[in-house]
Amino acid sequence: MFKAILIEGSRGDQQVALKSVEETQLPEGDVTVEVAYSTLNYKDALAITGKAPIAKTYPMVPGIDLAGVVTESDNPDFKPGDQVVLNGWGVGEKHWGGLAEKARLSGDWLIPLQVPFTPRQAMAIGTAGYTAMLCVIALEKQGVKPDSGDILVTGATGGVGSVAVAILAKLGYSVTAVTGRPEEEGYLKSLGAKQILDRAELTAPGKPLARETWAGAIDVAGGQVLANVCAAMKYRGVVAACGLAAGMDFPATVAPFILRGVTLCGVDSVMAPKADRLYAWKRLAEDLSPELLDSMITEVSFDDAIGAAGQLLEGRLRGRVVIPVAG
Repeated sequence: MFKAILIEGSRGDQQVALKSVEETQLPEGDVTVEVAYSTLNYKDALAITGKAPIAKTYPMVPGIDLAGVVTESDNPDFKPGDQVVLNGWGVGEKHWGGLAEKARLSGDWLIPLQVPFTPRQAMAIGTAGYTAMLCVIALEKQGVKPDSGDILVTGATGGVGSVAVAILAKLGYSVTAVTGRPEEEGYLKSLGAKQILDRAELTAPGKPLARETWAGAIDVAGGQVLANVCAAMKYRGVVAACGLAAGMDFPATVAPFILRGVTLCGVDSVMAPKADRLYAWKRLAEDLSPELLDSMITEVSFDDAIGAAGQLLEGRLRGRVVIPVAG
């Protein structure tokens, strides 16, 4: 038996509880992992609260991230005792995820825990931090350098935003952090943000083209925020878009793209190829200061994870929500 957060019922009529589960109920996979830490991501919170149809089948164990130790393996790449990390791949949506003491998974979804990170630190990074790194890499590939100009990061107190600010600052970029929580200015500046911008300045409908301000941007919001960000990019500026917290629509014009040559890069972390994942985690080990990770962590006990989902959606939890799972 092992403990797991289990979503049962059906769409629109689900029940969620921390339960004891028989190991025979684990789904198919060629690697079994004893989970040490997981996380509570925005997508996990949506799944647990039922506010979006994240769980594709029932029962489902949420948790798109996990870090732990291999206990059984029929995969040649892993052996018992190996420390591994998983991000995405539809886990927590189509396949039982990381908010459980045990997980059975495809070894193709796993990567080795990157030195020098501990499992807790790996989950302090999690999908959010790994996505942030993919966004930074996207800016770099499009030629955005520290001397190109200011970089804007929306949703800066969230998981993606916090890690993005820290990485960009360490790489020498001048970062402006967007937040709707002015009380977090000290936190954001401790991560390396040079300026703080009130989110309200980006939420109202704006002009098709605004004053050229940003050389690059990482956006987790979408919607009107993303439209306004694109409108204020410098000539040949680059926006890496990876989220839709402010909406899925995009009320913009083509003006920034055809008059200023702005590039909009979509960044997906869920199904990214393994080579991209390994490179992103290698870069995280090089470009993210481990000492900053602790300041980003809000640790929530396994017993309290269900209740924390609503707090996360309400924007009441800062940075990365890490869940110690091991019993």
